Amino acid sequence: MIRLCDREDQQAIYEIINDASRAYKGVIPDDRYHEPYMAEEELSREIEDGVVFWGFEEEGQMIGVMGIQDKGDVSLIRHAYVRTTQRNGGIGTKLLHHLIAQTKRPVLIGTWKTAEWAIRFYEKNGFRCVSTAEKEQLLRQFWNVPERQIETSVVLCDSRWTAGKFIIG
Repeated sequence: MIRLCDREDQQAIYEIINDASRAYKGVIPDDRYHEPYMAEEELSREIEDGVVFWGFEEEGQMIGVMGIQDKGDVSLIRHAYVRTTQRNGGIGTKLLHHLIAQTKRPVLIGTWKTAEWAIRFYEKNGFRCVSTAEKEQLLRQFWNVPERQIETSVVLCDSRWTAGKFIIG
């Protein structure tokens, strides 16, 4: 069952993100990976900054989470993770489709360029990578990430995105 998460779910969100993000170890640049991957304080800031989490629950246990953040002209998919033991069962796809249905705006997703499984997942679900120049502008405009992360990331867009249409000069 997919449901909107609330404050009581924050510990489960934290655990899922940090469990699933271990897949990045040795894949993304060493200077970008740390444990925990997302500290509790960072998760709290993300929620305060408008990331709304939805969870996939089965038998009373949260096993997948995905956030969506309204950025005015676009919606961002943020922090999409499924517990390691539950991967490849369609949970991420169900969450993604549910969140896409929550907005009429174009949807953008940022991920690590070396996380090939994540890129394949989003492409399988109708997303495509934007150009390098557009990626850099989008990451600076809609995300708050360091330059090193901009260098090592990609941005994917859904079919509602028209290149440059929403970019503020």
